[in-house]
Amino acid sequence: MDDRRRCHVILSALRSSRGASHIVLRAMLEGRVPFAVSPAVALEYESVVKRPGILGQFSDLRSSDIDIILDGLFKQAHLVSPRIRYRPFLDDPKDDLYVECALNGGASRIVSNDRHFRHPALSAFGLKTCSAGAIVEEILRRQYQ
Repeated sequence: MDDRRRCHVILSALRSSRGASHIVLRAMLEGRVPFAVSPAVALEYESVVKRPGILGQFSDLRSSDIDIILDGLFKQAHLVSPRIRYRPFLDDPKDDLYVECALNGGASRIVSNDRHFRHPALSAFGLKTCSAGAIVEEILRRQYQ
């Protein structure tokens, strides 16, 4: 499994200022979308988005810019330190750290387009998977209510 898929929303948001992922990232940075981050998830995000060339050859973002964005993101996050390790045995075992983070953070959803997160084991834990577009729809609905 390509690690880029697990960080899809953050990575997509940093690659382009257009699209649902960027709107979600901005809302997260502004504190309008609650989310959880564990140390393992934070390290995974940093590892992936700082890979040379991962943001595309025309990206203006430097490593220091990414640090500022991630620092701001992590300051808004509900930080969790998983006390209980959940192993739903997803098709890609590396995805388990996101499930642990979500469950320990009291989340009901994981935002991802990764097909591995559509595994039936997640619903047994009370988790659903949704796209960044679905989160944007919720943001807009709340904004106009």
